[in-house]
Amino acid sequence: MAEAGEIRTDEEQEHDPEQEARRRLALAQIRQYPDPVLRMQAREVESFDDDLEALVARMRNLMQDARGVGIAATQVGVLRRVLVFQRDEEEPPTALVNPAIVERSEEAETDDEGCLSLQGVLVPVERSVRVTIEGRDERGRPVRFELEELSARVAQHELDHLEGKLILDRTTPEARREALGTLRPRPALDRLA
Repeated sequence: MAEAGEIRTDEEQEHDPEQEARRRLALAQIRQYPDPVLRMQAREVESFDDDLEALVARMRNLMQDARGVGIAATQVGVLRRVLVFQRDEEEPPTALVNPAIVERSEEAETDDEGCLSLQGVLVPVERSVRVTIEGRDERGRPVRFELEELSARVAQHELDHLEGKLILDRTTPEARREALGTLRPRPALDRLA
């Protein structure tokens, strides 16, 4: 990923047709704006079971196939407080269940963010530069991460999804108007023969 946000861009690399097909298939399984589930709040996870592990595995695969750096359960239509994000390119994606930010820096930075649920949109969003986040892994073990820069931004973005908030809610009015114009469905006109 070159810039902050939820979408990893690999424009310098050519993707083979199989990778591109997997990306399109993954994106087709991710809820897209204005799907109402994207505005709903997720519920706390109470059971750490095989179903939860299967959900996390599915989210990891979708995120990686879509070439994203984060995904929330609401983006796959599941109203549970689960997110998966890439903390570091060298490590496998991390799952967080019932995550909460317990500390955040006063220092904030504005950078462009994209989202797997808002294809074609990149808007400026202000986020804390450092956050400490706690939760559990998919097996129920407590976890705590001190995140900075991009990983902090991605975690905050995914936590917003669990609250029913989108980058459209956190950007400038001008950027929001432009993004909504991009997201507005275009009427299909029938061609006359």
